[in-house]
Amino acid sequence: MVKIEISLDDMNPEFYGYIFERLLEIGVNDVYIAQVIMKKNRPGQVLNILCQEEIKDLVISFLFKETTTFGVRFTPYVVHRLEREFITVETRWGPMQIKIGRHQGEILQLSPEYDQCLMVARKYQVPIKTVYDHVKEKGYQWLLEHNKEAD
Repeated sequence: MVKIEISLDDMNPEFYGYIFERLLEIGVNDVYIAQVIMKKNRPGQVLNILCQEEIKDLVISFLFKETTTFGVRFTPYVVHRLEREFITVETRWGPMQIKIGRHQGEILQLSPEYDQCLMVARKYQVPIKTVYDHVKEKGYQWLLEHNKEAD
């Protein structure tokens, strides 16, 4: 993996949504912006991107073409991830997926799929936190029924 970052202090912030979408389409693993105070005490942003080494040059080319940056920094990155497993639980809105994260076989994370929760919240006009909490509770029930544990 490679972490790529650029500093921005003169780009129209309305462009960020487009930049994020395009970077994700290119295949980056993660993208986020951090607020910073830059040289000459100017407020700015650092755009951070995590991607596979194979697409680094494509990402850098995109950044030069689509942003106002004059320079790109990159650093090799080592990423440790939880082992992931997906389960499907039955909810009052139908089947929904939950991501389970394990470390050394122990279940440490349980996370409903956000996009599905968002779709249900919009379709049924239910607060997203209600959907998320309900799905997560169904996930814990599933774990108990299958003799598994989560913190």
